[in-house]
Amino acid sequence: MTTTLDMTTTELREVNTTLQAAAKSQANEAYVITNPRGSHAMACGLDGPLTVTIKGSTGYYCAGMNKKAAITVEGSAGPGVAENMMSGIVTIEGDASQYAGATGHGGLLNIKGNASSRCGISMKGIDIVVHGSIGHMSAFMAQKGNLVVLGDAGDALGDSLYEARLFVRGNVKSLGADCVEKEMRPEHFELLKDLLEKAGADARPDEFKRYGSARQLYHFNIDNADAY
Repeated sequence: MTTTLDMTTTELREVNTTLQAAAKSQANEAYVITNPRGSHAMACGLDGPLTVTIKGSTGYYCAGMNKKAAITVEGSAGPGVAENMMSGIVTIEGDASQYAGATGHGGLLNIKGNASSRCGISMKGIDIVVHGSIGHMSAFMAQKGNLVVLGDAGDALGDSLYEARLFVRGNVKSLGADCVEKEMRPEHFELLKDLLEKAGADARPDEFKRYGSARQLYHFNIDNADAY
C-alpha cells in the first residue's frame, strides 16, 4: 500500500513526523509526497526501511541523516542533500546544490544530474555517484568512501583528502592540496563496476581515472608548510 501526503494540505512538520514514525515501526511502507514546493529538511532522520518518493524539487537538507530508507526526489535538491547519511539510498533525478552528501557515513547518494561545489565534503564512508559534473572543492577533507563522477570536476578536487577514492571520467580542472592521480588496479575496476551498476550509470570502469591522497599532509612537516 502507498500513502500519499499532499503538502498543499499537510504541513512539513506533519509530513516528517508521519515518515519518522513509519520508519521507526520498521513497517517497510511506501509514501509519495506531492507538491513539496521546495520545502527544507524533508524526509530527514528516517531510521527504517521506508520508500519515499518526492514529486518535485526540495530545499535545504533533504534526506539528512538517512538510515535504511530509499528516498527519491523527482526534481532537484537544494544544499546539503543526504547530509550525514548513514545507510540506504537517496536518488536525485535532477541536479543537487552545494555540499551534497556532506559528512556521509554510508549508503548511496545517486545524483542523475550535476552537483554543485563541495560535493562529498568530509565524506566518511558514503558512496556518491554523479551522472553529470561536479563543482569546485568537491571531496574536500574526504576521509573514506567513494565519489564517482561521470562528467567533469571543478577546481581543487580532493583538497586535503584522506583515504576516500575519487573516480572521474571527464576532465579535472585542478587537483587540491595532496590529491594526486593514482593507478587503477583490478580491485578498483571491480568496485567501480559495482557502483556504476547500482546507480544505473551508463559508463565503463575503464573510462575513469582514480585520484587519492598523496599522504603528505598526515603529519606536520615544515617542508610542506605552504600547503597547510
